[in-house]
Amino acid sequence: MGFYDQSVLTASGEEVSMRDFEGKVVLIVNTATGCGFTPHYKDLEAMYEKYHDRGFEIIDVPCNQFAGQTPGTDDEIHEFCQLRYHTQFPQMKKADVNGETAIPLFRYLKEQKGFGGFGKGPAALAMSAMLKKIDKDYKNNPEIKWNFTKFIVDRNGNVVARFEPTEKMEKVDQCVEGLL
Repeated sequence: MGFYDQSVLTASGEEVSMRDFEGKVVLIVNTATGCGFTPHYKDLEAMYEKYHDRGFEIIDVPCNQFAGQTPGTDDEIHEFCQLRYHTQFPQMKKADVNGETAIPLFRYLKEQKGFGGFGKGPAALAMSAMLKKIDKDYKNNPEIKWNFTKFIVDRNGNVVARFEPTEKMEKVDQCVEGLL
């Protein structure tokens, strides 16, 4: 099974097939409304506005698995994103991205691109220190480590990149632009 065989649910419970995104560059991200990385919404919206007409889509999957930082309902999440960050891309139904209850899309993405590290800098060091307390073996498994982990899928349905939340959004933008 490939990327185009996957699906997600919208906030209203309708199934969206990844086949609907054939021929497009897609960024899939697990998000949170109360996280230190929540300002990534601003950069994601800027990318959406800049590249959407060239065949770029964002699949936003809110997730409450990381320190309970997305406690709201799907409607509350949508309202927060629109009021605070003026997002135009749709938020999907809140879902789990890790463990036995992880949605199949995220299981697939993690199989394709495992964890590659947090990079360098203060945020990377802080994430590493925090995760060592939660899971001493975090470096050796593909699980999503925190909110705002981003996967990039090219126009042919290949998962070509995974960006941890500590990665600079400029690098994410460059990756997307290079695929368009």
